Amino acid sequence: MQKKTHDAAMLAEAATAEADRWRSRDLAVLWHPCTQMREHPHTLPLLPIERGEGPWLIGRDGRRYLDAISSWWTNLFGHAEPRIAAAIARQATTLEHVILAGCSHAPAVELAERLLAIAPREVDREPLAKVFYADNGSAGVEVALKMAFHWFRNRGVEGRTKFIALEGGYHGETLGALAVGDIPLYRRVYAPLLAEALFAPSPDAYLCEPGETPAQRAQRAADALRDLLERHADEVCALILEPRVQCAGGMRMHDPLYLKLVRQLCDAHGVFLICDEIAVGFGRTGTLFASEQSGVQPDLLCLSKGLTGGALPLAAVLATQSIYDGFLDDSREKAFLHSHSYTGNPLACAAALATLGIFASDDVIARNRTTAARMAGLAAAFADHPQVADVRQAGMIVAFELTRGGDKRTPFNPDARIGLRAYRAALERGVLLRPLGDVLYWMPPYCVDDDALQLLASTTHAAIDHAIKEAACA
Repeated sequence: MQKKTHDAAMLAEAATAEADRWRSRDLAVLWHPCTQMREHPHTLPLLPIERGEGPWLIGRDGRRYLDAISSWWTNLFGHAEPRIAAAIARQATTLEHVILAGCSHAPAVELAERLLAIAPREVDREPLAKVFYADNGSAGVEVALKMAFHWFRNRGVEGRTKFIALEGGYHGETLGALAVGDIPLYRRVYAPLLAEALFAPSPDAYLCEPGETPAQRAQRAADALRDLLERHADEVCALILEPRVQCAGGMRMHDPLYLKLVRQLCDAHGVFLICDEIAVGFGRTGTLFASEQSGVQPDLLCLSKGLTGGALPLAAVLATQSIYDGFLDDSREKAFLHSHSYTGNPLACAAALATLGIFASDDVIARNRTTAARMAGLAAAFADHPQVADVRQAGMIVAFELTRGGDKRTPFNPDARIGLRAYRAALERGVLLRPLGDVLYWMPPYCVDDDALQLLASTTHAAIDHAIKEAACA
């Protein structure tokens, strides 16, 4: 027994040393995204991950972490999903990549056909009919913005050069995407480089006045949007929003009525509607696409993240035939000359086709409803937590708004770093929660089971308590 204990201790020590070596190698050469690198490795833990299994990430030290945020909202069916891996492997033996300008290949064509077949559709509205590929979500947003502006220009309309976006929205971090984002942490530094956008009030239900329902809040936000459009309609080419949930803005959720009203306003003023479903698409909010809950079809639909099940980077922008036709001309200046070297990469398209195949074979949406109900039951206990001002849910997304004394009017001082403290405490308990400020959220892979959800709930509760106590003692 003593020898086994000694051997286990030696193995654990060796694994810890191996992880430390990788941390040192990493920090010597890598610049990580969305990170103040000065905080690594002491303030902000750095996790050397060796492999993934279902909803779990396994570190080089052997520690297991529940991936409660689906690796930045990309992973749908769990890490190393064998059907997606097999599809990528098969494609890699045939064609790994080919230029999509002047060439074609089966995965790109078949994926476009299948995306158009499942895209949101409104009766008596021209359907989405063409697919343009990009490499990631930000690039997809850039494509949609450029298409909307360029379409009007091709028609000889010079004045429609602005976009309307929502306060608190986020659409990526390239300059075009940042221009229609409204999160100061990302936007402020680059503001001098950004095109001018107009921002409409968010329909965020968290901002409801006392006695106001989410639907009434949505109506009030739509009324403000109407006023904005009436003042600027001749300057605006498109409105862009995230349906149902403003994700990076703090998992802000709104009533589906809002998108229905927005669709009507865009039609009335001749403005394109761009739905950014990069994070909320593919089942995250309870339906395949979040815009379905409003019965709305956009003019341009941006998809990425879960499109490949989280396996490879790929984005797709779906457009109507009328938008496509607006670029057909003898002049190359009227062509849409946007490009990426890896546009329509066959490996990524194969992963996406496998992802859609899983939706078709596994009845994912129905299974998610059952999982979401379990998540709701576990989240309900947080409503009485003294530091939780709001518990909100949209399908497979649950968010907890932490404030001082649970009062919406008194957020924590940002210097207290409540979210960061909770993040570290959760890691110690084997759960990866990456907060948005002082908003903790659950967005796990769809394969998460009851035991993992129980761990997620108990860890979140303990992490909140630990963060509050630690901040009080600091």
